[in-house]
Amino acid sequence: MRVFVPGQFTQELRETNRRLKFWLDSLPASSEFTDAVLPVPTPQQMSGLLSELLRAGEWLRARPEHPDAELEHELSEYRTQVERLRSLLPFIHRALLSERARLEQERERVSAAAEWACGSRQTL
Repeated sequence: MRVFVPGQFTQELRETNRRLKFWLDSLPASSEFTDAVLPVPTPQQMSGLLSELLRAGEWLRARPEHPDAELEHELSEYRTQVERLRSLLPFIHRALLSERARLEQERERVSAAAEWACGSRQTL
């Protein structure tokens, strides 16, 4: 487990909050998700979010028992960012399922075209 010097934990959490906000701001807003258009988060966006959540989880397990006001503020900000992500998860899930279905259709189309091409060669 990591040991923090006074103030370092607050600074680390502040930086995590900044990066989480960056990644969340880069995602489409829930108002942009409609049945017709489901913007798919990029692998970089999802990886960035996951990295920050994992890093914060490590730090939170090592947090001081008696936080000061500044740390309480950063913990509150972190909760806000996590709740914001939580509200987007159903939309992200739906977008990813839609993208998976689209990719499966495309794979089937390419497979059918490849079979047709092989069949066409045999008849020549």
